[in-house]
Amino acid sequence: QVQLAESGGGLVQPGGALRLSCVASGITFSIYDMAWFRQAPGKQRELVARITSGGRTNAADSVKDRFTISRDNSKNSVYLQMNTLKPDDTAAYYCHARWYTNTYWGQGTQVTVSS
Repeated sequence: QVQLAESGGGLVQPGGALRLSCVASGITFSIYDMAWFRQAPGKQRELVARITSGGRTNAADSVKDRFTISRDNSKNSVYLQMNTLKPDDTAAYYCHARWYTNTYWGQGTQVTVSS
């Protein structure tokens, strides 16, 4: 059974930082491209950042100067370091794994940026 378990969300003030973690089980983690998506109320789910099995990364223009995605294959984990958070970053953040047509989602972790 495949599981993607996110953690690290919470309430943070504007300008603050959070680090999200996603631990995968039930897959050969190292061969999967991993990504973080987010979905705010009333909006479509959007890609935040992606890291390939080979370690190449890309991020949405709205976050690329503030967020960093990384992975640790020895821990079956992918991370999202989020700095200088803004109220517009408020959303549920989802971990995503993809290998060809095999795709999996986590349950999500809520990030709320508010004073």
